[in-house]
Amino acid sequence: MTSEREARRAFHYAKTAGMSIIIGAPDHGLLDLCHVLVRETGISLAIHNHGPGDKLYPTPRSVLERIAGYDPRVGLCLDVGHTFRIGVDPAAAAREAGVRLLDVHLKDVTEASPSGEDVEVGRGVIDIPGLGRALFDMRFSGTSAFEYEKDPKDPLPGLAESVGYVKGVLKGSGLNI
Repeated sequence: MTSEREARRAFHYAKTAGMSIIIGAPDHGLLDLCHVLVRETGISLAIHNHGPGDKLYPTPRSVLERIAGYDPRVGLCLDVGHTFRIGVDPAAAAREAGVRLLDVHLKDVTEASPSGEDVEVGRGVIDIPGLGRALFDMRFSGTSAFEYEKDPKDPLPGLAESVGYVKGVLKGSGLNI
């Protein structure tokens, strides 16, 4: 969302399609308008952090600082991989966001640096069980989705492996989920 027209169009589309949440990264100057649109439409806005190199929202905290004082339906889309690549623990970021954590993009990366690359969940260095515990302890009820970007031409095998790993983590945790 880089203009008022784009912001209004996004909320109109979401309302028409029956969606309850928009994932986006609106320009800072549009945040007040987005706050108004959230209140008018009842559609939540989860602002996506994009890690190293992103000028708008590099970290979860950069999102939270910008939206302080807004309706809690203006919140955070925690991109786990980008968060870890910028040197922030995703579980700690989730806890810091609290009720403003609306959406989680689950992935794994090779290292906690800007050069970290996407890999199948469980093959990287992110503490996925720790993140799961944090979300469970928070009673997180927002949206969580795999964002598998490693093999864009043939994502299914890697995505299936990622899903299998997370299912194993959940089963091994003893949580009845």
